[in-house]
Amino acid sequence: MAPGAGGLSPQGPGGEGDGPPTGAPLRLSPKVLLTDPIRMLPSLFVPLAGVLFIGGFSPGSFVWAAMGVVGSVAFAAVRWATFTYQVVGDRLELTRSLISRSVRTIPLERIRGVDVSAPPLHRLLGISVLRIDTGAGGDDKQEGELDGVTVEEGERLKAVLLWHARARTARRVQARGADQVIGEAGPEGLADGVPARPGTDTGAGTVRHEVGDTTPERVFFVLPRKWLVYGPLSGAYLLTPFALVAGAVGLAFQLGTEFGIDRRVLVGAGEWLWEHPPFLVAALVVLILAMPVVGAVMYAVFNWDFSLRAREGYLIAGRGLITRRSVSLERRRVRGFEFVQGPAERGAGLGRAWAIVTGLGDSQTRGQLMPVAPKGIVLDVVGEAIGPIATDLRPHPPAARRRRLFRAIFPWLVVAACALAAVELWSGWWWVLGAPALLLAVLGVPLGLDRYRSLGHTYDGTRLSVRSGSLRRSQAVIEERAVVGWTLSQTWFQRRAGLLTVTAGVGAGSGGYAAIDVGEDDGPAFAAEVTPAWLTPFLVEPPSPGVRHGSPGPPGSSPPSADSANG
Repeated sequence: MAPGAGGLSPQGPGGEGDGPPTGAPLRLSPKVLLTDPIRMLPSLFVPLAGVLFIGGFSPGSFVWAAMGVVGSVAFAAVRWATFTYQVVGDRLELTRSLISRSVRTIPLERIRGVDVSAPPLHRLLGISVLRIDTGAGGDDKQEGELDGVTVEEGERLKAVLLWHARARTARRVQARGADQVIGEAGPEGLADGVPARPGTDTGAGTVRHEVGDTTPERVFFVLPRKWLVYGPLSGAYLLTPFALVAGAVGLAFQLGTEFGIDRRVLVGAGEWLWEHPPFLVAALVVLILAMPVVGAVMYAVFNWDFSLRAREGYLIAGRGLITRRSVSLERRRVRGFEFVQGPAERGAGLGRAWAIVTGLGDSQTRGQLMPVAPKGIVLDVVGEAIGPIATDLRPHPPAARRRRLFRAIFPWLVVAACALAAVELWSGWWWVLGAPALLLAVLGVPLGLDRYRSLGHTYDGTRLSVRSGSLRRSQAVIEERAVVGWTLSQTWFQRRAGLLTVTAGVGAGSGGYAAIDVGEDDGPAFAAEVTPAWLTPFLVEPPSPGVRHGSPGPPGSSPPSADSANG
């Protein structure tokens, strides 16, 4: 590996000192003098256009506009000259100094991931953007960003930062006298991400490595090009034509006055289209026909050459056609995964997956483990990378089915009844509201049944899983160690039906994952099964013959088991 920032290079076991050596501060690539002014053009466009319009496109107006462009280039040059970055001891320092000096310090041991992306202009110039994730919960620039390092420098610095972040965490544990890591071994022989001595059997058929030792890269998945046809089945990409039209209309209203376009012209165009139904229908048909084509194109743009790999204690997902992005997730902070399916994806046997990670900002983008792909492949890949759920989901009681049907049908029946009353009392035009309500009530029957079939929960001794949803079916698989608390809640309707909702509090992902409408006895038993030491003492054991209810058992007896306990 090439030397690190500021003369820094990762060293193997036995070659480490108290910290990495300190070298000279480094600057970004001078090519940012091209990218920064171009990036500023959208914000300068309106002022420059205003200068030209006010000046009547005279030579003087062009001079003032040129001075604005030169000023933006000079500003970019000053920003480049006054910014440096450097690894000093156990921290990364980002320094900016002009009139005053500001230093942003990022401890290496707090680095949880490093993302490298390359927008189109950056790729053309051979530079990239490096973003550092510390789990602070803020945006990228608050955590740390180097916009304009060369591709080689970005990959080298990424490797250096991740290696030292992982090695320092491991050394801190070892300094506490942890000669052997105790706990469940994760993938690649890591327990909580801490390497053990060479030759130590992890119990998972792998061998752990010493701190700083390199492990071979493992490729879990590479997206085949022929799978790009799955893009139209994802709702996020399928509605892109309508989103583009809506964005174009909004932009026209915002910038129309700048180009001398009266808003009344735009409104008049919309009114004309509304007054000519054939053209309106034709426009809708064009948008609908464009949905699968644009969906496939957008899927390819965002997921081109998608790959999921494991290297040095990190999961690395790379993707993108126009903007290439590489995201690193520290494996010891991964607590599980979430498998999601929309209606079209379920019909075609497809799905997507995201990682459940502690302290990860923008998890819907940065935590993606698998794009839309066949369900079996997605579950196999995430099961191999993170860990599978080994048991089938347990069904929920029939009362949950009745609740799903009631909630899917009754509101629309109420609307239809109100519309029918309005027809009798006032006007027949109310059938315009009543007829769709009746149709939705009828469609609520299969929807309610499907929502019930989606419910489920289970625990296999290592991981728990909960599932719910129909239009967006989501199944979360979470490690037992990730659970930090439980919430058992009941609405008035749930109490009448003998149901409750059990939510596992997790310090990762959305913060909580719920098993909805489980039985009153099954809910507490499920929580006690996962964390028996927390809940079993609070559950009531059925009285045994000759033993008074609530009396303690014989000395040394164990608490009641979750299987025999009831709420």
